[in-house]
Amino acid sequence: MLNLRTIRAISLDLDDTLWPIWPTIERAETVLHEWLALNAPMTAARFATPQALREIRNAMELQRPDLAHDLAALRRESIRVALCSAGDDPALAEPAFELFFAERHNVTLFPDALPALEFLAARYPLVSLTNGNAELGRIGLEPFFVASVAAIKVGLSKPDPRIFHAAAQAAGVQPEEVLHVGDDALLDVLGARNSGMQAAWLNRTQALWPHEERPDLELSSLGELCNALT
Repeated sequence: MLNLRTIRAISLDLDDTLWPIWPTIERAETVLHEWLALNAPMTAARFATPQALREIRNAMELQRPDLAHDLAALRRESIRVALCSAGDDPALAEPAFELFFAERHNVTLFPDALPALEFLAARYPLVSLTNGNAELGRIGLEPFFVASVAAIKVGLSKPDPRIFHAAAQAAGVQPEEVLHVGDDALLDVLGARNSGMQAAWLNRTQALWPHEERPDLELSSLGELCNALT
């Protein structure tokens, strides 16, 4: 049960909380593949679909655990490896990645996201808390947040309690004074609960809760969060 009296700040996940991530990634991968077809045709021929490029990126995650907290570096290195294996110039990895990264930020917010951010930011300090590589400034959402905490900056990923504690510190409050909101049952909800925060599960797909320990609040939209905090 949510304890409204103790909430002094809110941390928010980004991908699949404020916008759907996979349509964005798929579009960015398509743009990347089209660019390679023009600028690195041997690579585009060897990896004939955007999905084939994604498989290289997924393999890189296993091969380079040192980059586990830096999704941008993982993607950039996977492009470089693809170029090298096909015989194209590996220096093309940087402009190819920048194109992908720009498109990765071309997100479409969920309809409830912007009204919720306006409501919440007027009442609480907001901190973004993400394992991903989205940059709020590129998306135009930075004015709503007092800080941005990301795995690449902290060197830790959710559900590690220390990244949640970093979010609380960025907001200038104690962990028990933070409500964390996110879509992932393990990374967001149990991660926040285990760090001493309250946790709201944003369940847009009406999934069944998969764990014994439950969230403090379950939501189907961010509008419901605003109502709960009123």
